Amino acid sequence: MAKPGKRYKQALEKVNGDEPRALADAVVLLAAQPKAKFRESVDLSFCLGVDPRHSDQMVRGTVDLPHGSGKTQKIVVFCQDGPAADAAREAGADEVGLDDLIKRVSGGWTDFDVAIATPEAMAEVRKLGRILGPRNLMPTPKNGRVTDDVAAAVGAAQGGRVEFKVDKTSNLHVLVGKADFPAEHLEGNAKAAIDAVQKARPSSVKGAYIKSCTISTTMGPGVRVNVKEI
Repeated sequence: MAKPGKRYKQALEKVNGDEPRALADAVVLLAAQPKAKFRESVDLSFCLGVDPRHSDQMVRGTVDLPHGSGKTQKIVVFCQDGPAADAAREAGADEVGLDDLIKRVSGGWTDFDVAIATPEAMAEVRKLGRILGPRNLMPTPKNGRVTDDVAAAVGAAQGGRVEFKVDKTSNLHVLVGKADFPAEHLEGNAKAAIDAVQKARPSSVKGAYIKSCTISTTMGPGVRVNVKEI
């Protein structure tokens, strides 16, 4: 295992132990950590009291971050030529089409971050499930990416809509911004993400739902957030 670097050790000293903190304090502490040489992302990580092996305890959803994600999204829209395609292009979609896009994706092309489709196009797009599914790129009504209003969906993806899904170890990660965001923006995004995860609680879950929550930058140590507060 590689030894932690000097910058990580300095950041770890600022964290000063494993004590849970109020969200506002955790964000301030995060902002005070030494910065990496690139624009780091900031993530919330949750340990949930669910068993994702059971379908009724799967946790997934989307959240519209009020201050954006800071990430530039490459967006494709599956739809027939016509008003919807024109609206998608005007909204800023990078690629728009149906048969041509399906052929490219079938050939292995997945150089995009978000896929949106009209309900009509889904009859063909579903055939790409083995390619898009494992990459979490499959449009679904639940994530708001199967819709006739493709312009609104493109705008939401550009404006900071992010997806989350619990993994097989019951952990869940949500992007809440970039390390150079103002502290109040990170706190606002984090509150929105926490609220979305809470609302996604399966009705079958008994006992503690959010066991722990940590906020961290890409290269820095995590700062524990007080679960009782959230």
